[in-house]
Amino acid sequence: MRPACRLSSELLDFLTPMVVPGVSTLELNDAAEEWTQAHGATSAPLGYPGAQGAEDFPMSICTSINEVVCHGIPNKKDVLEDGDIINIDVTPLLNGYHGDSSRTFMVGEVSPKARKLVEVTKKALWKGIEAVEVGGRIGDIGAAIQAYAESEGFSVVRDFVGHGVHRTFHAEPQIPHYGVKGKGKKIRPGMVFTIEPMLNEGTHEVDLLDDKWTAVTQDGKLSAQFEHTLAVTKSGVEVLTYLPVAVAV
Repeated sequence: MRPACRLSSELLDFLTPMVVPGVSTLELNDAAEEWTQAHGATSAPLGYPGAQGAEDFPMSICTSINEVVCHGIPNKKDVLEDGDIINIDVTPLLNGYHGDSSRTFMVGEVSPKARKLVEVTKKALWKGIEAVEVGGRIGDIGAAIQAYAESEGFSVVRDFVGHGVHRTFHAEPQIPHYGVKGKGKKIRPGMVFTIEPMLNEGTHEVDLLDDKWTAVTQDGKLSAQFEHTLAVTKSGVEVLTYLPVAVAV
């Protein structure tokens, strides 16, 4: 898993300088696809089977702008503007293993409210990671994220969760980003999963657009997300998609 996860972090680093006003999400997608192929990997989201009658996912990355919670589909019409926030979610598939990670970027000068949402969401992810402990429970993760997010005035999306990941893109266990400490499956060495909280400025409720992929906030307010893949070991937790040299957001 390490090489695949390292590649996902490096891909996000590569895309970082491109996240500026005037760039379309299709340009980000195409640059990511070219870079991924050049590094001997494929893009796991491309052609991923849809649910509930949706067509297979048509692009290589997910680009979720402002009120889009997750699974935004890159296209030439979505052009970044000053003040936007955008989550970019990448999953290169390398040697049969998936490296899954995402970051929310601030485009140009954003509002104080947008900046706070992004900063709190990033910190909420680390609150969840810090709650992972051998012998603990999955519910400890969501409880830590929810307590922090709500203390800062934001809501936690319930409809989407973290997940096990390895040779399979989405596997057990599911990792809710809300919950009750001490509840859920026991955390054991050998588990590899994502934590990827989505925090909303307003209600936690979301709607699915007609493409049956793009989820948006029900009230049209902002949403942000950060994601890491981590491995539970006998000695603790290894965050596989975190590189100390990674470009800060």
